[in-house]
Amino acid sequence: MEGRRVIVSALQFACTDDVSTNVATAERLVRDAHSKGANIILIQELFEGYYFCQAQREDFFQRAKPYKNHPTIMRMQKLAKELGVVIPVSFFELANNAHYNSIAIIDADGTDLGLYRKSHIPDGPGYQEKFYFNPGDTGFKVFQTKFAKIGVAICWDQWFPEAARAMVLQGAEILLYPTAIGSEPQDDGLDSRDHWKRVMQGHAGANLVPLVASNRIGKETVLTEHGTSEITFYGNSFIAGPTGEIVATADDKNEDILVAEFDLNKIKAKRHSWGVFRDRRPDLYKVLLTLDGSQP
Repeated sequence: MEGRRVIVSALQFACTDDVSTNVATAERLVRDAHSKGANIILIQELFEGYYFCQAQREDFFQRAKPYKNHPTIMRMQKLAKELGVVIPVSFFELANNAHYNSIAIIDADGTDLGLYRKSHIPDGPGYQEKFYFNPGDTGFKVFQTKFAKIGVAICWDQWFPEAARAMVLQGAEILLYPTAIGSEPQDDGLDSRDHWKRVMQGHAGANLVPLVASNRIGKETVLTEHGTSEITFYGNSFIAGPTGEIVATADDKNEDILVAEFDLNKIKAKRHSWGVFRDRRPDLYKVLLTLDGSQP
């Protein structure tokens, strides 16, 4: 079988709370990733500013913008077309009276292939996303780009094996997860970093597809309704291969551009011969449609 090679990239950087600065940083790193040969380049979640969900503040809703004619998406469309690369673009979406944690998928010719809205919305100390975001209504989607069929989900989605499997069942050849995760303000002793990585390595291995995770770094302090809240984002962006093996990883402090090359036809042959999709039993999985494990 003739090879079909693709080079994927995960970017990692510290955000300021200034949109223009962060978008310029993202563009610089996208250009650097392109110079390393990358075809599909993942930028971290909500990279336009600080991770504002540390606080429940009415004024932060002003950060949301409509999907249509969104300035950052339009800028990334021009960049994608110039460089001939695929760029998923995370943003805070305003849709009439609804708000979503969304991502637009930009193909290598600058075409906007469509939108995914984050399905699983967390709510805990430091990560109070339910205050801002409606649950996504797009369902899990796969996007046919110039280089591969990709499945893109967002941060908390990455903890759910059902999401990864749903995307691969629809033909995703690579899974991508933009992320914002770090320390837990309520518990200095809780470090989810290794757990976070292993869960996604499991998705890659269980579905026999490469996986790209992009996370931010740096310490961000946000004024909340009860004082200040602080999260140190732990980076550790990584790229996993189709058996869950880590093929590239960043550290917890430094800006980075990860790249890895995969032969998608070779991986497809292995995925088909391994039998996990041949031997599935959807007729026995109806319990997954329940919350409490009872038979529907």
